[in-house]
Amino acid sequence: MQLHLTTAYIRYKKKKNQDTTTGDNELISPDKIVTIQLPMFNEPFVAERLIDAVCNMEYPKHLLEIQVLDDSNDKTVDIVDMAVARWQKKGVDIKAIRRAERSGFKAGALKFGLAHAKGEYIAIFDADFVPSKDFLQKTIPVLNRPEIGMVQTRWGHTNRHYSLLTQTQAFWLENHFRIEQTSRSNMGLFFNFNGTAGIWKKQAILDGGNWQSDTLTEDLDLSYRSLLSGWKFVYLEDVISPAELPPTVNAFKSQQYRWTKGGAEVSKKLLPKLFKAHIPFTVKIHAIGHLLNSFVYLSVSLVALLSIPLLFIKDFSPSLYATFTILSVFFLNFIILTISYYTATKEYFIGSNFFSFLKSFHLHLSLSSAMSFFNSNAVLHGFFGKKTPFVRTPKYNTEATGNIALRFFSQQALSKDFYITLLLFAVFFMAAIYGIFSANWSFILFHSTLAIGFFMLLTQHNKKTKSC
Repeated sequence: MQLHLTTAYIRYKKKKNQDTTTGDNELISPDKIVTIQLPMFNEPFVAERLIDAVCNMEYPKHLLEIQVLDDSNDKTVDIVDMAVARWQKKGVDIKAIRRAERSGFKAGALKFGLAHAKGEYIAIFDADFVPSKDFLQKTIPVLNRPEIGMVQTRWGHTNRHYSLLTQTQAFWLENHFRIEQTSRSNMGLFFNFNGTAGIWKKQAILDGGNWQSDTLTEDLDLSYRSLLSGWKFVYLEDVISPAELPPTVNAFKSQQYRWTKGGAEVSKKLLPKLFKAHIPFTVKIHAIGHLLNSFVYLSVSLVALLSIPLLFIKDFSPSLYATFTILSVFFLNFIILTISYYTATKEYFIGSNFFSFLKSFHLHLSLSSAMSFFNSNAVLHGFFGKKTPFVRTPKYNTEATGNIALRFFSQQALSKDFYITLLLFAVFFMAAIYGIFSANWSFILFHSTLAIGFFMLLTQHNKKTKSC
């Protein structure tokens, strides 16, 4: 499936480069009321920045409504109130909406706000985003098409160069936001609203059953329900909405846990409906693969654990060498991933040699492989319905605050995950050393990749702890 999406993306880019015509996507005379929803909870470092960015959008004031869906219980409340009052004096229709009870978390806040929204179109931005002034100018012309229910834009990364962790995350996400989203959109396949930096028709939300809080990924859930109700989505790769990447290991892990567990919950909830849906076979197969993609973490973790006894099996069972040779066909997966990620990220490496890409790719494989162990836990929790607390990803605005926000959200004590990471690093580091001394070269790259990934998590955790 990844190869199919990658080849489709390459064809699309080639055709786009050869096309000299300009697209008719200019918003000539706006006539739709747009409600912009800003869900937030305890975001003191980014709340005002987001409100200012949205209030500066180029759109007629009489057609724009801004809802700050503020569930905060800290000083964010005062920051929001001051920013809202300041923009109200300038004639902007903006209000802070607060619920008596934070039920349903983000999904509950969006649903509550939707019930009071005046707009036919609903744009949504998380607190760590800084949308451009022309966001509505670039997205609404596409949404004006009668069959389109949602338009998603590509995430940019304001702090991509902040640390090795953020650089690797940006590399990781580029494949999704370039290859996967673009190809799924262009091929008429199902793809999801990414929870932010997109704009909906209100009716598409309602036809999909409105926001529901029974999964941790309410965006993926609503996307598939809306698509199954007959709406179509469009992805705009060239429209970039800047946002912040989690700069700490704990924030990164909490985000990954929520995304992965939520994906498993949505697959359990919607796969039966998807199997029965009367949609084209290719669309259905790709949709099934999409909903099940978090289960790859289970595969990676299982392969990693079983590779340890395989080290000794190879040494003491020479009769199995032929079997190992045949199974090396699965190395094609590595080649496919290499092609896919190079296609998605090659513009980062213009002017440098191919080895610069390979270095970043290897760091990505290391981090994602190490995270597979923690994400596997999230998959199992989601699929078997284990209830866990909703852990939001804190927003730091490190460009403006430096280490102040890091201290604010810090945890002084080492977590249980830290010791698990240390143990797994030791296991795979020793496995790589054993492979070298036993001349078992086939597993050395795999085990060293895992060891590097766990080492990255350990060192980034230590950097965070020292700075706090």
